[in-house]
Amino acid sequence: MPLLSTIGAGSAKSRGFAAAAPRTPTDIEYLVVAGGGAGGDGGSAMGGGGAGGLLTNYGSTAIVFSVGTTYTITVGAGGTRPSGNGSASTISGSDISDVSATGGGGGAGTGKNGGSGGGGGFQSQSGGNGTAGQGNNGGSGSSGTFGNWAAGGGGGAGAAGGTSNGGNGLANEITGSSVTYAGGGGGGTQAATAGSGGSGGGGAGGQGSGTGTQGTDGLGGGGGGGGYGPANGGDGGNGVVIIRMLTSQYTGTTTGSPTVTTTGSETVVKFTGSGSYTA
Repeated sequence: MPLLSTIGAGSAKSRGFAAAAPRTPTDIEYLVVAGGGAGGDGGSAMGGGGAGGLLTNYGSTAIVFSVGTTYTITVGAGGTRPSGNGSASTISGSDISDVSATGGGGGAGTGKNGGSGGGGGFQSQSGGNGTAGQGNNGGSGSSGTFGNWAAGGGGGAGAAGGTSNGGNGLANEITGSSVTYAGGGGGGTQAATAGSGGSGGGGAGGQGSGTGTQGTDGLGGGGGGGGYGPANGGDGGNGVVIIRMLTSQYTGTTTGSPTVTTTGSETVVKFTGSGSYTA
């Protein structure tokens, strides 16, 4: 007779084992930032790229992940020059409404719409519109005299773009320390001073024949517009998705190689590339 058949049946308690506590749904805080828009190339279309849209419930009402359900994480890529929009970042699952941030608008002659709008070209060309609750509008270019032309800066999550300077992003402490995300790219200029990128990863604009700086990956910053030269604009920065939960509820079941850290009694899972989490 096989050995296992000689072991007596009975409850876990009668055999001296404590029954495992049933798993419960997980309260999730999140930060979702889309890819930033690219800056326009120099000439008349040298606006700064808009930041990727930003959505967060950190410090507010959590969403709930169900036991055993897999949630897909999509991290949006930055737009490619010249003037490409960024791609959306998303948390999706079968039992939740998608959390989807819109990619930043590219800087151009007329700035493109996006999570935050791209900056417009010189001679007062208008910036693109941002998405309500995610970002702000891009700035318009200046109407100054030849030799002093400046394109508009891309919008940021915290402020609209200005004439040449990108709008600032927003600070968030979901990782346990304050980090600023989603700054707009600076506009390119013909003037002596280049447009600055907004705080939160916005790339600087180019001056004269200078190229625009790329937005920062992992922050969703907009790319800087190229100088009037003409010169190349910078690509937008890739976005990020971060989720946070009680460590006691963290399952450790992920794909996509996120970075996992702890802060106090909570676990933070940071995706800089697409993947998934199973609750």
